[in-house]
Amino acid sequence: MKLNFITLFIIMFIFLSPNNDAYAVDLLLGKEKAATVCSACHGIDGQAASGGNSPLIPNITAQQKDYLIAKLKDYKSGKINHPQMSLIAQMLSDEDIENVSEWYSSITVEIKLPE
Repeated sequence: MKLNFITLFIIMFIFLSPNNDAYAVDLLLGKEKAATVCSACHGIDGQAASGGNSPLIPNITAQQKDYLIAKLKDYKSGKINHPQMSLIAQMLSDEDIENVSEWYSSITVEIKLPE
């Protein structure tokens, strides 16, 4: 019984780990979609091309994946109406939304407090 539990745990760890092939494919697809659709405004690194985290074009570097998914789906459905983002979100499939959100949420940042 104990051996089966350990085996099950290892299998779950392997398949739920973000280091598996499916994760890598989703991340690559997210990067490609971000490069072709999102980067003109948000940059491939999530840093707004308009020069800072502004209400017009916010930085989305390292933003939480679930937040990005929710906002993109709200733009797509019309729950949030924004001239550019609503149009862009309608061009994205649900899979695209997941992958782009995975890409931007996987970017890491280092926070340094002032001395």
